Amino acid sequence: MSQAVLSPARIGRLPIGALGILALALGTLQSVVEPALPLLQGELGVSSGDGALIANALLITGAVITPVAGKLGDRYGGKRVLVRLMAVVSAGGLLAGLAPNLPVLLFGQVLQGAMVGALPLSFILVRKHLSTGESQAAIGVVLALFTGGSMVGMLFAGPVAEGMSWHWMFALPTLVIIVMTSVVARLMPNDPPIESDDRIDWPGVLLLSVTLLAFMLGLRTVTKDGGVSPLAAGGIVVGVAALAAGWVAVERRAVPPMVDLRMLARPALRNALGLTFVITTSFGMVGFLLPQMFGAPADGYGFGAGTTDIGLLLLPGAIAGCVSDSIGGIAARRFGTRAVVILGAVVTVATVTALTVLHTAEWQLALAKVLTAFAAGVACTALLTSTATAVETKDTGIATGLITVTRVIGTALGAQIASAVLDAGADPMTGLKSESSFVAAFTVAGLVAALSLLVVRSTTEKGAQA
Repeated sequence: MSQAVLSPARIGRLPIGALGILALALGTLQSVVEPALPLLQGELGVSSGDGALIANALLITGAVITPVAGKLGDRYGGKRVLVRLMAVVSAGGLLAGLAPNLPVLLFGQVLQGAMVGALPLSFILVRKHLSTGESQAAIGVVLALFTGGSMVGMLFAGPVAEGMSWHWMFALPTLVIIVMTSVVARLMPNDPPIESDDRIDWPGVLLLSVTLLAFMLGLRTVTKDGGVSPLAAGGIVVGVAALAAGWVAVERRAVPPMVDLRMLARPALRNALGLTFVITTSFGMVGFLLPQMFGAPADGYGFGAGTTDIGLLLLPGAIAGCVSDSIGGIAARRFGTRAVVILGAVVTVATVTALTVLHTAEWQLALAKVLTAFAAGVACTALLTSTATAVETKDTGIATGLITVTRVIGTALGAQIASAVLDAGADPMTGLKSESSFVAAFTVAGLVAALSLLVVRSTTEKGAQA
């Protein structure tokens, strides 16, 4: 039985403002890596594949935390869980800021991934302490500031990394997070937990985390320069498959499970997952390749851009992605999910195909980022919102959680594939990537995007619009 919620008049603008600034700092910390990847690879002396791991470690943790954070907040109180989650994020940010090498930085990124859970917890707090109309406005403010933080991070990373050091681009947002978490803990009233007999599926959470991390590390090991022996590659595949099978077995027996696998039998969800995976894999490739080409030496095909310039060049794409997230659901309702996905796939294929030839000017790459970010954002948001409205209300969290995890896996896989293609075409003496390797990677990204058209064609109109 649920306990009564607090009066909607108990909090004012200061607690909501504190939550908003916290979200802004979190969004900033999340986005500083993308424009700084070439710099990080040079400073740490690692390959583009290891750079992809830096970008992906945070995403993987976020995918696992997201479906669990809200349930923990309901059970133990949103404020209580948020403060503890921010302690984990702060530890990760400080660790990344002090990291002397790649393994320490990766571990810091893994801990920072807990930040994704801050959004559902913030939503729990405003819903419990405000009226319906006020909570809708407050949720919009928090979400907008988190998204705005990604733009701040794009602009913030370069000047800080080049003027001070790359360590400070992690440390400064983390210090803001620590301060604002203290302010939230002081100003925000405690919210009562909701009594429930359901237990948290911790074995499922742990196994999914280990499986996703093993998948990414295994993929990097198999595709790294020089590769591994067929026997070792087979062992990695078997190991990841065994972890995945163990997670499936645990989820089938768990009451309640972290993910209700019976939902995968529904064609609408299955089709949405397949399309989301293909779309985000292609987008993950493009998103990884563009900063690498911007930062490549200017005496060849590249532009020799620094971290600040890369952030400025990628900023329009970040804005386009934010806009697409806000209109994807509207477009799906008006034109149908199938039409939106087809349009997104066509735009992506045309853009990436053009990149194989037109990559001699910075504006061409910046425009490609805008087009692919908008196309992928509209298509994936349309699939997410359509899936959320197609399932029963009680299954909304599970269904959207599956879509979220699939988006993360697709994006991370795309980045690793792109890095493998680049490393395969690198000069063995200097390690510099050849122009032909970028062309090959763009070609692969276009072919992957074209697969979404085949997936759409193989589904019925009813299934695609579900």
